[in-house]
Amino acid sequence: MATAVSAPTNSPDAHEEEVPPFVYLDPAKVVRDEQNAREHDTEPDEELIASVKEIGVEDPISVRPRPDGTFGAFKGWRRAQAAQIANATAEEDGRPVRRIKAYVREDLVGRDGWTRFLSLVENKHREGMSERDTLRSQELSLIDMSDVERRKATKALGVSHNAAKHAKAAQKLNDATLRRASAGGMDLEQTAQLAEVENVRGAENRLLRALQRDHEEGNGGRGHWDQEMALLHAEQADAAARAKAEEELTAADIPLLREPGYGEKDPSQPLTELTSGLGNPLTEDNHKNCPGHSARLDEEHRPVWHCADPAEYGHKVRPKPKKPKTEEDEQKAEERARTVACNRAWKAAAGPRQEFVKRLVRGKAVPDEARQFAQRIMLDLPRFYGKWADKQRTETLAFLLGAKDPERESAADIAASVPKGRLANVVFAQVAAAFEDDIREPKKFDTARMDHVYLWQSPDRLQASYLLLLESLGRADSGSYQLSEVEDQAVAKHRPDTEA
Repeated sequence: MATAVSAPTNSPDAHEEEVPPFVYLDPAKVVRDEQNAREHDTEPDEELIASVKEIGVEDPISVRPRPDGTFGAFKGWRRAQAAQIANATAEEDGRPVRRIKAYVREDLVGRDGWTRFLSLVENKHREGMSERDTLRSQELSLIDMSDVERRKATKALGVSHNAAKHAKAAQKLNDATLRRASAGGMDLEQTAQLAEVENVRGAENRLLRALQRDHEEGNGGRGHWDQEMALLHAEQADAAARAKAEEELTAADIPLLREPGYGEKDPSQPLTELTSGLGNPLTEDNHKNCPGHSARLDEEHRPVWHCADPAEYGHKVRPKPKKPKTEEDEQKAEERARTVACNRAWKAAAGPRQEFVKRLVRGKAVPDEARQFAQRIMLDLPRFYGKWADKQRTETLAFLLGAKDPERESAADIAASVPKGRLANVVFAQVAAAFEDDIREPKKFDTARMDHVYLWQSPDRLQASYLLLLESLGRADSGSYQLSEVEDQAVAKHRPDTEA
């Protein structure tokens, strides 16, 4: 029986520095420790068994003593099993019955989190450790640790302080996706983010391409990744809105009409194109009792009321000449689809953009380029800046200044608590908040042109200058921010190297 050779300690450093000398144990007394990080592929292969039969186990295993007199192996469980198998047939084969070298870690009794972490570090670099085992061990070990141990462990693993949360989220992915994510270079946080949007079609490939673009730029940033995630979240929200609209129709027992297949005749008509038998207009209210009452959803997932078969249920089509579908009609449909996609992308781009501004504002000092830009805007007092001030809508400003609850916290109070040496940070945050309000919606009325315009088609000079400033600051900050595709499209005509 092995004896204790080290005193228990609460210091993670002591776990590394005071490892006891190895002792010899009977392999039959070794069992798998509950905190062993490897939960799959735990059996020794034939090659390992053959080696142990010939020369025994060369490298010591690591175990913890258990109350029943056995020892739990948290490192080297496959080697211990190979030794057990070898000893079982040793007498029959004329081989010696061997004991196994082991480090007996009494200091780890009751320290499950740190034990699992040490097992993870051991197994992570060995062949056959699955991505799922790695994630599960990271989650369980980091949860069950003291703050001192957790800080040391996350540094050793090269993960963030939220690693346990990320590891738990990432485990929702299947094994094949986890392997591809790891092979593609996704870190733990990115793998967890992939799990958030996995249900969006093409999400995995889109994120891998964005990650590759970030890697190719070689500055350690993740601007392309953040923009792709924002788009995926927007598409996910759009799909959720449609699903909710469909559920509401189902709950109201209203059929949702499907689009007709190729060559299929579609007898349905929207109520706006129909009248009753007496020629009266049809509405949702006066048509709801018709057996053909049904709906389709428009681009905003609002119901457009239809009758499934007006001729069968006695309705008349409003008299008007029906134009044949032309190439111009198809072009208009394509343009409408493009408009919907660009509007969605414009709104999605606000998330990464505002998060980047928030990081700049929360830094020790905003870049000089940002300070000068904000000063010019405040002194020039452009029309949009005054309109924003009149609205007194400061939630975005509170967010940029670091408010946890921008809807309730006062931007003025937060700004008052900022050290006087960081006044430029507050000024830049205020100017950025005014710009964010100005470009919040993708479509707005342009007083100069007296017409509605889409900002992703033709932003004005100041709006473009704000986006180009952020692009420049993002590149200078190791590529931590990139303009989205729709923003890049918007500012193309305003770039300094673009001919007038």
